[in-house]
Amino acid sequence: MRVAMFGYQTWGHRTLQALLDSDHEVVLVVTHPKSDHAYEKIWDDSVAELAEKNDVPVLLRNRPDDPELLAAVRDARPDILVANNWRTWLPPELFDLPPHGTLNVHDSLLPAYAGFSPIIWALINGEERVGVTAHRMNGELDAGDILVQRSVVVGPTDTATDLFHRTVDLIAPIVRESLDLIASGKDATHWQPQDRRRASFFHKRSLEDSRIDWSWPAERLERLVRAQSDPYPNAYTFHRGQRIRIVSAAVSEGRYGGTPGRIFIREGDGVVIVAGSEAHTGHHPGLLVRRLRTDDGTEYAASDYFRTMGGYLTARP
Repeated sequence: MRVAMFGYQTWGHRTLQALLDSDHEVVLVVTHPKSDHAYEKIWDDSVAELAEKNDVPVLLRNRPDDPELLAAVRDARPDILVANNWRTWLPPELFDLPPHGTLNVHDSLLPAYAGFSPIIWALINGEERVGVTAHRMNGELDAGDILVQRSVVVGPTDTATDLFHRTVDLIAPIVRESLDLIASGKDATHWQPQDRRRASFFHKRSLEDSRIDWSWPAERLERLVRAQSDPYPNAYTFHRGQRIRIVSAAVSEGRYGGTPGRIFIREGDGVVIVAGSEAHTGHHPGLLVRRLRTDDGTEYAASDYFRTMGGYLTARP
């Protein structure tokens, strides 16, 4: 089949490489220009450079709604569009243009976690599995019928970085399997409508979403720290007016009562911060901070940074 691809960052790069390695012909690539957004500078393998290296025509666009782009896609005469990590909605005159429509590859187990940064949100929420879904694009974002879906288990110490590497490795086999099914005509019995009662949709993350709210229970805060692992912007808080980033943490073994954010006590290899909206009961654990980083890039063991107990970590300076 003749394939046109819309994609960006490493997800799009992996998708394009899978297409180039397949028996199908890539006739056009559309990708976004480079961005200064904190989350778009991570996993930023260039789709444009890969296309140019393989002599595939490439267009740079922030949005798809211009006549020149539509004309270019028409002129390329694709049998199908394949999209992965395209950051804006594609209009129906594009996604319905080819005979086989558009196959979108999304890094969540749809219908849950449609939208942006699904792995990070899923890890924060304590999901047991994450994965990748290939589905037919329609007029609602990430809502079309599912063709192929694969998942991986979330381990108790997995970070978002660990899960990124495991899920991005699913892209190539999912793309190959999906296109082979479509090309062979065997896809007709494989498409499954999404159960919209299970759907959820998440916004793009920003630095504000990494700010620690000490009223969260320690278990969720520990997952937030893992979800904001390097190279993502780390979960952060403020101590005596200065921002500190939490690099490594765990749920404390003991139960500690008081006011959320209190720098309380040493435990094992870290320092416990009181956490949770029910902290006043003394029935819940705190967050055991093990390592932290200051804004100048210096990393400390928490027990070295917090020389004395007392005082508070706060959401604002």
